[in-house]
Amino acid sequence: MRPDTPAENVDHTAEAARLERTAGLYPEDAETLLLRAAAHLELSGDRPAATALYDRLLSSAEGLDNPALVRALKASNLWEYGHEAEARAIIEGIRTTSPRDPAPWVIVAEALESHDELEAAADTFTEAARLLLGSAEEPPPATHPVLYGRHRVRRMLGLPHDDWDTLADTLHTSSVTLDELHDPKRVWSLGSDNPAELEAEISRLRAELGAYREALSRPFPVAVLHWPAPELSELLSAYPTLSAEYPSHAEHLSTIESSLRELSASGTPNLGIVTGTVPSYEAFAASEGTSPSDATLLPQYATTLAARGRAVAWPPAKGAGCWCGTGLGYGECHGVD
Repeated sequence: MRPDTPAENVDHTAEAARLERTAGLYPEDAETLLLRAAAHLELSGDRPAATALYDRLLSSAEGLDNPALVRALKASNLWEYGHEAEARAIIEGIRTTSPRDPAPWVIVAEALESHDELEAAADTFTEAARLLLGSAEEPPPATHPVLYGRHRVRRMLGLPHDDWDTLADTLHTSSVTLDELHDPKRVWSLGSDNPAELEAEISRLRAELGAYREALSRPFPVAVLHWPAPELSELLSAYPTLSAEYPSHAEHLSTIESSLRELSASGTPNLGIVTGTVPSYEAFAASEGTSPSDATLLPQYATTLAARGRAVAWPPAKGAGCWCGTGLGYGECHGVD
């Protein structure tokens, strides 16, 4: 969610300015780019400027993809520089609206946790789990931080394990168990004079740091370009030479699924799909000084969209809708074997 880079290695103020300029060039990606810019401003210590970016997004005439996420980040940031009352009001508003995305829940719960509001944090994590998971036996990866955070806070409160804590233990793949990572007594080991205890604690911290970095990392997926039917029709009307790449929309969709399955079978990780639009593609071609009719530009365009955070993970989570946009479940559409 936030750049995991020490301030001494990056000029976060300059990076924020660069991202703001890029948002001006690619307005369709402004939400993603400005959120990253705000994160850099927080890391630089300029929290008021970060709040100004969050307010800019929330007041935008264009609809946001995830307004709850923006409000959650704003609340977390406000609390860090003394605006506790406003932060609490935003957090309560997010809980009332019950967003279906796990990220806002995790952010506000961790904000409560970081300010020693452990009971409220536990309640928030539990509320999120109840809303997002229900009785699902295989929660989607995006919801795992909800379970891990809930486990951590309940462990700090000394509460006994329940079914969701057990599920979190099952999902956690680190060499150090969640119970060890979230043990409140671990802090005592840091003051120990026993080398063995200190070495064990260092190993746990390394495992925790590795899991944290893995959760934060967003490596660019190997992305396949998808054109919705209206966009493909407009593309081929404007650039008929691309018909060789896209004989028909149905064949285009079939090729996407078969290509991704082949990549998956070959062991390629982190696969995704990016959806193109003709104006965006034309702007990209102009930035590359190339004609949009050049077919070699298509994979570069897909990679650029993925790098800008536009990729959707493939395959979709169990029970999710198909990536092609038909409204059917993936298992009933392109996910049929």
